[in-house]
Amino acid sequence: MGTSRLKRGIVGIVALCAATLFGASSALAQKKPDPAYAKQQDATLSQMKGNVPKSAESKIKYVDVNNCYSCHKDIREFHVSSKHASVNCAYCHTDADKHLAKDGKPDGVVASIGTRTDHHACGTCHQEQMNSFATMNYDSHAKVEKAQARSVSPMFDKLMQPHGFTREHAEPRSHVFMTLDHLIVDRAYGGRFQLKDWTYISDAKSAVSDMWKVMLVDKEPGNGDQKAFMPQVATAANPVCMNCKSFDNILKWKYMGDPDPRAKWSRVSKPVEFARDITHALNCFMCHDPHSSAPRVARDGLIQAVVDRGEGTYPYDKAKSEKNPMKKVTFRDGFRAIGLLSKPDSNLMCAQCHVEYNCNPGFEPNAGPDGKDKPVTMADQRTNLFQWSNVFDYNKKMVEKFGNFKDFRHAVTGAALSKIQHPETETFWMSKHEREGVECKDCHMGKVEKNGKTFTNHQQQSPRKMLKETCVKCHGEMTEEQAKYQIDAVQSYTRGKIVKAEFWLAQLIDTFVRAYDAGVPRNSEAVKIAQKHHDDAQTRWEWWTAENSVGFHNPAQARQSLTESVNHSQAGIKALNDAIAALKAPPVAAAK
Repeated sequence: MGTSRLKRGIVGIVALCAATLFGASSALAQKKPDPAYAKQQDATLSQMKGNVPKSAESKIKYVDVNNCYSCHKDIREFHVSSKHASVNCAYCHTDADKHLAKDGKPDGVVASIGTRTDHHACGTCHQEQMNSFATMNYDSHAKVEKAQARSVSPMFDKLMQPHGFTREHAEPRSHVFMTLDHLIVDRAYGGRFQLKDWTYISDAKSAVSDMWKVMLVDKEPGNGDQKAFMPQVATAANPVCMNCKSFDNILKWKYMGDPDPRAKWSRVSKPVEFARDITHALNCFMCHDPHSSAPRVARDGLIQAVVDRGEGTYPYDKAKSEKNPMKKVTFRDGFRAIGLLSKPDSNLMCAQCHVEYNCNPGFEPNAGPDGKDKPVTMADQRTNLFQWSNVFDYNKKMVEKFGNFKDFRHAVTGAALSKIQHPETETFWMSKHEREGVECKDCHMGKVEKNGKTFTNHQQQSPRKMLKETCVKCHGEMTEEQAKYQIDAVQSYTRGKIVKAEFWLAQLIDTFVRAYDAGVPRNSEAVKIAQKHHDDAQTRWEWWTAENSVGFHNPAQARQSLTESVNHSQAGIKALNDAIAALKAPPVAAAK
């Protein structure tokens, strides 16, 4: 195959989303890439020579890109200066003939062009990257419930009741299963979606290509309402949380999920119907701009936090934020936006999902009529919110900036609490590794060699499984055995602190029961003080059960947070015990 023809094919792979997808302002044309990044791209381009199968080439009906550029001028600026400049639009867009033909319509309306969102669009050239993503990792186990004796949070159910996560809260596994596992988890769709049988739990290839046809059963395909199909389930899924699993609907979703006549889906859409419209987990274009090949982010909540709110890419390090800026690029009159990165930064790319964020309705405590809780529905933009805060500032920031949004009240204590989601990014800030310039990819996406080629492993996994390519690569004085031993030590120590924090939170909950049984009024000052301590203790504990490194991302912060959790629990217990004692104390005799 000729070089020019090869190059025509290479762009469409990562040029995954078409001219209608990620348009950009003409003022934001691509800058000259970082030399190191350009060198890396050159190497990748060289490796891809000959990778485009002839069968794929034969199916492509090339279009004249100048016809595309005549309307999509902003895309042209992204495309022509990139490493994908010679890749034809037809590699990732279908129905080009219909799109280009005016069909004699006087208003010039054209048919929508098809845009591929599957991994194979990129994998046609980036074969090894896609294959690594879609390879089954048997070290990453499925359905490992966190609320069990040998897992990270044995008392989770007591501490989180009645939240939907108590129905099922499993350890994470390979990204290839993100969408599948979301659909079949007991807390999301009431048991509606199920595997055809358990043999499909390890079918990574089908999870990439044909999940709905091959693996899943919809128990009521003619109905789109959320309801329970079996006992002990919840129906907690919503469109915002699905955007962390798949961006298949990127063209059908307005910035921040606000309702819009041009958007098929929004925050208030029916979750079941939205779910049926997604197939692929962790699309390539979430991190790689399809037209320019440049590093980027596509999650609106992250762009809002970094750019719209002006908090920066590293909110606790202004200098680093200025060195690693994010530029917001809007298109279609603000309908969509992307965040362009000045250089590749996997800390930010991974922060599209590995963060604490709101993705559900909630309430403002005691802010409604007669002091009742004020509901916050999915119509409120706070249900798609990246708090962008570390664990110590989290509760304060929620009060001062976000209207004291809370997720649920504890079933026993009545305390208004937050439900923390996987805050790996915020935990990593200011850690020793982050201060040394280490990024997520350095530990979770090591470079590997295969067939004489070096590429980035896209089977994101624990560095424990590839110590030679990760820990030992920097710590040359260590053996793999020594590195594993140190990881185990940090995680064992942190796990012990988590268990202690859980013990004292459980003691606090039991003390609330004793206080209420003793007659301490639920609206008393002592109860309010204890509930505030419960909130602070809960956040400082759950942060580390939701975060998935068991403290390794920031051991010092983990210890400080978990011991502060114990302090808050003990302070709450004291406040309640003092109130109980006051009720039992004999009345003071009146002065004669």
